[in-house]
Amino acid sequence: MRAIRKVLASLRNADLLFSLISQGDKIVVGVSGGKDSLVLLYALNLYRKFAQCDFEIKPVMLDLGFPNFNPNEVAKFVQSLGLELHIADSKTVYPILQKHTKEGAHLPCSICSRMKKAAINKVAKDLGYQKVAFAHHAEDAIETLFMNEIYGGRVATFSPKMHLAKADVDFIRPLILTRESDITRAAKEEKMPVMKSPCPSDGFTTRQDVKDLLTKIYKQYPDAKDNFLTMLYNFEQEDIWGKETSYRIEGTNLSLKPVLTKQDTLIMAKIRTDVFLIEQNVPPQDEFDGSDEGKNHILIYKDDEAIGTIRYDFEETHVVHLSRIATLKKHRGFGYTQKALAFLMNMLLSKTNPLTFTLGAQIQALGFYEKLGFKKVGDEYLDANIPHYMMIIKRNK
Repeated sequence: MRAIRKVLASLRNADLLFSLISQGDKIVVGVSGGKDSLVLLYALNLYRKFAQCDFEIKPVMLDLGFPNFNPNEVAKFVQSLGLELHIADSKTVYPILQKHTKEGAHLPCSICSRMKKAAINKVAKDLGYQKVAFAHHAEDAIETLFMNEIYGGRVATFSPKMHLAKADVDFIRPLILTRESDITRAAKEEKMPVMKSPCPSDGFTTRQDVKDLLTKIYKQYPDAKDNFLTMLYNFEQEDIWGKETSYRIEGTNLSLKPVLTKQDTLIMAKIRTDVFLIEQNVPPQDEFDGSDEGKNHILIYKDDEAIGTIRYDFEETHVVHLSRIATLKKHRGFGYTQKALAFLMNMLLSKTNPLTFTLGAQIQALGFYEKLGFKKVGDEYLDANIPHYMMIIKRNK
């Protein structure tokens, strides 16, 4: 069987399992010139012919400023598919990566990844496309899981589909169930003009170390290769300690519980409905606007009663944005939320140091946040028709 058929079968399975592509979608396809992105573009172009929905694709390549960048052969290949390659000028990326590279180390992959996503998201918006597809495959997802476990102390990998609220773009990975071996074989069989990666760190990264480790595991335990992929979406059998986690604030009857279960989510939504929708007349579409996805949520408990909630996310490695801070009316004025916020900030700081915390504060709450050390910055602005100020505090151990 030709490898491209296996690729198409796994792409279709991923689309059906994770609802990646919808009728009328306009999808920017990130094309680096490597085997993965070329196979993704080729497969999506074929998939359009038999998928049960009409969608449009636009191949986009970023010129990141790496030396010896030459997209000519890739452009010819894209043209042979009846498409036109859009090359976006992102030459500022490479100098920034060089500036952030420590002596004796390779270019920082995490910064490069974030900058590439930001750049291609902007291109998508400028072109009027609402989705971006990258060619991350099954091995990438498994390797990321192991890297997070080994180096980050967390059980996590990237998602097949996610909405990026800030960019207002849906990010999809149609090859998420596709094996790298099938991609490699398809690229050879279809005679694709695979570009050598211009990145000088290619093959010398932490990811390569994990890839080598997994190769050894698969050699000794062959079933692990399929089982590692299955476990990423085998949610019925997921059973780790996180659902039971609750951080007690010593010396108080308060605790913080991460929002992890459906029940947690319902409790959080009820608190925010009582505080923002009912008490402050915030329109439901403004409060529940889709921006919760991909963010962390905490419930504040007093004894066994949930009395408040906090949302936070890492906007950058050392920048945390706090939002949707809500406390039920009858529990205000006792310092509960202040203690919860201080505890949460210290907890995050213990894992990442230093940290800058930002938040948008309603005018009537400025004094509350100032007691925690936050400073007002910028001009007044409206959020849900309520006057706010941006506030900031820099913390280190």
